[in-house]
Amino acid sequence: MQASGNWRYVVLPLVAWAVAQGTKVLRDSVRRRRLYLRGLTEMGGMPSSHSAMVMGLTATIGRFNGVTSPVFALALIFSFVVMYDAAGVRRAAGRQAALLNRLVEDLFSQRGVKEEQLRELLGHTPVEVLAGGTLGVAVALLFPA
Repeated sequence: MQASGNWRYVVLPLVAWAVAQGTKVLRDSVRRRRLYLRGLTEMGGMPSSHSAMVMGLTATIGRFNGVTSPVFALALIFSFVVMYDAAGVRRAAGRQAALLNRLVEDLFSQRGVKEEQLRELLGHTPVEVLAGGTLGVAVALLFPA
């Protein structure tokens, strides 16, 4: 696959994202012993596709513009913010959602009312983020462009 010119800045990060999402579908399908495409729309999981995409972009910029370019610095800082959010803020929100779900369930079960639950898995573990970032760098550096 050749991604010539400016398209490589879009194609390589999208390839990294697709590989990460495909890995999730493959892993979940093997675990469930059936094709599990719902993994394409679920948040969280190994590896982080957000991290793969942003680090794929950052590594592509570093590869073709140099790691001393201002645009590389911008992309690297952006990547760190996205990856920190995936592992920190969004994960904490998921934990809070789990706690709130338990509280609401306890409260409403006494009254016989069923309340809609919050989504609990919103973020990634640090290992999932690291794996996604590593995947993104590998795709950007190894794929021909």
